[in-house]
Amino acid sequence: PPKLELKPLPEHLKYAHLGANETLPVIIASNLTSTEKKKLLRVLRKYQDALGWYIADIKGISPAICMHMILMEGDVKPTVDAQRRLNPIMKEV
Repeated sequence: PPKLELKPLPEHLKYAHLGANETLPVIIASNLTSTEKKKLLRVLRKYQDALGWYIADIKGISPAICMHMILMEGDVKPTVDAQRRLNPIMKEV
């Protein structure tokens, strides 16, 4: 499981961990009772495979679909064109 750097959260939110040794963090409401928290974490652990920690972890989505590639011939040098205006008559606001 990934070990992530956790950022500070607002007061109404807190981290809970689905995995051992504080792995697989999820963000939950801080005002939950202990019973509600246990029930929520039990459901999240049960369906933990549905949560995608990385794009590659999401079932049914190939990483090849999430990335794009610009096909070019081997002898062509890539360049960056200047930005074009849709209506050049309009002045910058």
